[in-house]
Amino acid sequence: MAADPSRSRRSVPEDLARPHFIGIGGAGMSGIAKILAQRGARVEGSDARESVTAAALRGLGATVHIGHDAAHLAADATGVVVSSAIRENNPELVAARERGIPVVHRSDALAALMDACRPLAVAGTHGKTTTTSMLAVALGALGLDPSYAIGGDLDEPGSNAHNGRGEIFVAEADESDRSFHQYEPEVAVVLNVELDHHANYASMEEIYDSFVTFSDRIRPGGVLVVSADHEGARELTRRVRERGRVRVRTYGEAEDADVRALSITPHGLTSETTVLLDGEELTFAVFVPGRHYALNAVAALVAGTELGVPADELAKALGTYTGVRRRLQLKGEANSVQVIDSYAHHPTEMTADLEAIRGGAGDGRIVVLFQPHLFSRTRELATEMGESLALADASVVLDIYPAREDPIPGVTSELIIEAARAAGADVRHAASGAEGAELAAGMAAPGDLVLTMGAGDVTELGPDILARLPQAR
Repeated sequence: MAADPSRSRRSVPEDLARPHFIGIGGAGMSGIAKILAQRGARVEGSDARESVTAAALRGLGATVHIGHDAAHLAADATGVVVSSAIRENNPELVAARERGIPVVHRSDALAALMDACRPLAVAGTHGKTTTTSMLAVALGALGLDPSYAIGGDLDEPGSNAHNGRGEIFVAEADESDRSFHQYEPEVAVVLNVELDHHANYASMEEIYDSFVTFSDRIRPGGVLVVSADHEGARELTRRVRERGRVRVRTYGEAEDADVRALSITPHGLTSETTVLLDGEELTFAVFVPGRHYALNAVAALVAGTELGVPADELAKALGTYTGVRRRLQLKGEANSVQVIDSYAHHPTEMTADLEAIRGGAGDGRIVVLFQPHLFSRTRELATEMGESLALADASVVLDIYPAREDPIPGVTSELIIEAARAAGADVRHAASGAEGAELAAGMAAPGDLVLTMGAGDVTELGPDILARLPQAR
């Protein structure tokens, strides 16, 4: 099933030869734009504000406008790329439709880039970015030079996308809007299946149907790699095996897993994992903390071996992974207090990261500055978010980050605060980022860890907290 590497390296779809990206600074959009620029396309786009990502795109030759205006759409644009977050009244999208310029969804653009390669797509409610990153780094360390498109920037090699010379293309597959139905992977990974993305899925049954559709699109002779530990993932395995269209290989700590994690031993902010793979024990280190991340590494190991990479070589290469930005990323230390950033915004992710951090905190306390993400998610999961925050020693909760959503009457961060207090948490509200940073810094003593947590702009508050810490005590 090998692809022509020269084709995968140079091929640009006709309607993406002169693309215009609306929201080019987004994690998913910028990755596709970078790959197209590296393949020689004349990339242009717009974003709401200036950013490091915008600067990186300009460094690759792309034109990036700040703000949205119909005048930004070039006369010779061959296609306009959008994500599900772009509203129909966006002036650039309106202009594209009026001029008859093809409008391409982000997922269709990514699918076109993967077409001539050996695609490996990673899906699941939590852990996609980490697992995709682990694969990209490990395969790169082995000299395979994969292409990749990831929803976050790697610590190493420092980008969310790369147009490699190898035949493998590793991609994060977004189930939130069903856009992962556009991909045809040779190997698909499903880390977990849970009810999330409430604006697009009304029930678990809809979620199962969506993941089954994703599984059905695996190329003939390919494989689905899926967790044996999560109830939802096990139900997906049952349904996919019942259909009999694709081979399934499970992994995890469950006794019936095809590839079983025998032990996960924490060592501060790292862990050592031993797996039973094809009848042989294999031990390797992962330089990120916690059971959740160790199991992501096991998923990456299984997926890579399904592409023919020797297991012992891949296991060693996984040890070169040092993390991804916003996934338990150390932002700095002041007054003997470490500030760490977490992208966790769903209760399962929040719990996993807090448990992982607890293992590396020693005798120190954990202080969380949490920003809820989306009104719809808060409405459905406020109680569970509050219960997760009870795992910290103290928390500050900011107002909801709306992202693409309009407010929902009665849905505020107070719902989470009430649930956290009911679960025994020490929690306070902050009306602004500056207030939240001040409160978090004031709660922290030498030896403590402060965790900024959420998918919004709470990530920007790490330096503010660090600046306030010397005055905190």
